[in-house]
Amino acid sequence: MLQNNSTLQSLIAKLWQNFWEGGIANPLTAIEQMTYLIFMKRLDDLEAKRERDADFTGETYNSRFQGTYTLPGSDQKIDKSELRWSVFKHKPADEMLMHVQTRVFPFMKTLNGETSAFTKHMENAVFIMPKASLLVSAIQLIEDIFTEIERDATEGGQSFQDIQGDVYEMLLGEIAQAGKNGQFRTPRHIIKLMAELVAPQLGQNIADPACGTGGFLLGAYQYILSDLVRKKDASKLVTDEDGFERAAISAILTQELKQILDQSFSGYDIDTTMVRLGMMNLMMHGIDEPLIDYKDTLSKSFNENSKYDVIMANPPFTGNIDKGDINESLQLPTTKTELLFVERIFHMLKMGGTAAVIVPQGVLFGSGKAFKTLRQTLIEKAELKAVIAMPSGVFKPYAGVATAILLFTKGGETNNLWFYGMENDGYSLDDKRNKIANSDLQDIVKNYKTRKPEKDNDRKAKHFFVPKAEIKENGYDLSFSKYKEEVYEEVVYEKPDVIIGKLENIESEIGKGLAELKGLI
Repeated sequence: MLQNNSTLQSLIAKLWQNFWEGGIANPLTAIEQMTYLIFMKRLDDLEAKRERDADFTGETYNSRFQGTYTLPGSDQKIDKSELRWSVFKHKPADEMLMHVQTRVFPFMKTLNGETSAFTKHMENAVFIMPKASLLVSAIQLIEDIFTEIERDATEGGQSFQDIQGDVYEMLLGEIAQAGKNGQFRTPRHIIKLMAELVAPQLGQNIADPACGTGGFLLGAYQYILSDLVRKKDASKLVTDEDGFERAAISAILTQELKQILDQSFSGYDIDTTMVRLGMMNLMMHGIDEPLIDYKDTLSKSFNENSKYDVIMANPPFTGNIDKGDINESLQLPTTKTELLFVERIFHMLKMGGTAAVIVPQGVLFGSGKAFKTLRQTLIEKAELKAVIAMPSGVFKPYAGVATAILLFTKGGETNNLWFYGMENDGYSLDDKRNKIANSDLQDIVKNYKTRKPEKDNDRKAKHFFVPKAEIKENGYDLSFSKYKEEVYEEVVYEKPDVIIGKLENIESEIGKGLAELKGLI
C-alpha cells in the first residue's frame, strides 16, 4: 500500500518542499505545475510503450511525436521528437527551461486537438518556473518517483497505471496538509464508502456538481471497474487498506469499455485550476477525455435537470451565494450553499436516480424554513434511504465540522429511514489522522445492504430505523442523536455512614503517622 511506502512519501514531500523553496508558495500553483511535468513524463512513457507494442506486433502506429510541430505565433517548425521528456531532460538547465516553456508546454496544451475540452480549459494555462534549477530538481524527483512506482508495481502486483494514479492522489492530498489549501477535500476512504453504498453501474450517467479534483467521479469509476471484475473473476480483486475490494484498471479496461466510460462521468466546478486538476486526475486513471467543465451549477446558466442516474458530492458549505445569481429552478428561500446544492442535486437526478451527499450536520436539524423545507422534500418526494452521522474529526486537519452522508433516491417517498452513527472511520480523529485498527466502514456497508425495518429497531445500537411518522412529528429532524437512546450506567455509591467510617479510619492513620514523626524529633 502506498501509505506504507516511505520512499514515495519522502519523494513527494521533497518535491513539494523544492517548489516552496524555489519560489512557488501558492499550493494550487505548485500542484498545477507539478501536474504539467508529470503529464509530460507520462505522455512520453505511454507513447514509448505503444511504439514498442506496435513494433512487436508489426502493426502501424502513428506516434504523437512523429512529424513536425509549428511553434505558436510563428512559421518555425521543429521535430516533435524534441518535445519528448526523454530528450529534453538531458538539455542544459537554462536551455531546458526555455525549451519546455516555449515549445513543450504549448504542444501539451493542444494534446487532444484544437476543439477538445482539454484544450479549451488549458487555453489560459501558464507554465511557471521561476528558475532553471527548480525545473532540473523537479524533473529528477519525478524520475525517482516513477522509478519507485515501477518497483512498487512489480513487488505489489498492481498495475503501473493504478499506482501512478494513486501517487497523483497523494500529491493532491498534500494540498490539504499543514494549511496548504482551504479546499474541503474528501478523504478517499469516505469516497469509497459512498461508492459502495450507491453502487454505480456501467452505462449510467454519473455527476458531481462541485467536483474539485474529481475524487468522487474517480471513486465511481473505480467501483464500476471493480464490480465488473467481481462479476467475472473475483479472484483478481485485491482488498485495500480500508477493507474495500479493488481491481487493477489494466485488468478490465478494454477499448469498448473506455468508450462507454469516457461518456459516463460529468463534473463541474467554478475554479479553473480545479477543472484542470480534475481533468488531469481522471486522465491519469485512464479516462482520456473527461467531461469536466467550468460551470457554476447554482447559477442561472446551468440547466442540467433530470439528467443523471448517480450523483456523489461533497459540495461547499461555508458560504452564501448572491440571491440574484441563483437559478430560478432552486426554490428554497435561502442563499446558503449547503442547502442549495442538495436541492440542485435533487433536480439533476433522473426519476429513480440516486445520490450520496455530504452535508454539515446543521442541515439535519436547522430550524429555519429553508432547512425544514429541504428535509421535508427529501422525505416526501424522495426515498431518503440513510443518514450516516460522521464524527467531527473525519475532515481534519483542515476542518473540524461534524458532517453526515445523505443517501436518497429521487421519486417515491420515505417510509422508514435508516440511521447509522459512525464512531471510527479507520483513522485517528486528531490532526495527524494516523491509521488505526478500529473502523466502522465495512460494518456500515454490511448493515446497509442487509437492513430491514422490522429487525433493525434497537435505538441503543449504532444503527436503527425510524418510521416516517415519528420524523414528521419531530419537524423532519434528521439528526442521529434525536432518535438514539443513550445507555447510562447507574453509578452505585456507598452509604454515607460507610463513607464517613472510611474517612475516620484515614484520619486516624494520618494522626498515628504524625505522632511517629514527632517522636523522631
